[in-house]
Parts: sequence; structure tokens; C-alpha cells
Amino acid sequence: MKISHLGIAVRSLEEAGIRYGELFDVSEPHRETVEEQSVSILSFPVGDAVIELTAATADHSPIAKFIEKRGEGIHHIAFEVENIQAELDRLKAAGVRLINETPREGAHDMLIAFIHPSSFNGVLVELCQRKG
Repeated sequence: MKISHLGIAVRSLEEAGIRYGELFDVSEPHRETVEEQSVSILSFPVGDAVIELTAATADHSPIAKFIEKRGEGIHHIAFEVENIQAELDRLKAAGVRLINETPREGAHDMLIAFIHPSSFNGVLVELCQRKG
């Protein structure tokens, strides 16, 4: 298991992208839209991990709801695992509250699943696994 990325919820990818681009000296970050989650993402590599700016593309998006309730800021931390379903099963058996009991499609050609913040001191945790 390793840290994959830190997700930051933002209202405007364009505005936040300029600020983070200057910080990380990246003029053209990777851009991706995940239709299933109604989000657009800008990714900035930082060492072995990624800072992922995430903006809603629809009002019903989980990111839109997060920003409405809490404002912009850190949304989640993601850990890359070898076998996401095995990790979900292990965590569920240990009594961890899962948001997703089975993986779903995510950005960067990954399978993803979220763990409820109540299980990890208020932090939303994402597990991700590379496809293939």
C-alpha cells in the first residue's frame, strides 16, 4: 500500500489550476473528466504521489455537495493497493464502515472505493487499484 494522491475539492479548476501550477511549476497538468462521478480533475505530480484538484460538473456531484457543506479544501486521501476487493473485504470484516463495498471506475484508469470518514477520524479515505 502506498499514498496515491490527495484530493482537493475546488469550485473552479481554472483558478485553482493556475495557483497550483505555479506552486508545482507545472504548466500543463493532466486533465480528466469522470462522468460517473460528475467531476473534472487536474492532476499535479508531486514526488511519488499526485495532488488532484477536483471540481463538480453537476450540482448533484458529491464534490458539489462537499463544497456546499464544508467549502473548498482537502476532500480525501487515496491509497493504492494491489487487490482492492480483497482490501475492502478485509476492512469490512474488521468492522470498518465502507461507502463502496465494490470498486467502481475512477480517474487515471483506476478502480476506486471510498471508506466512510467515521472509520478514520473524520478523514475520507479512498482505495484505488490500477486496472489490468
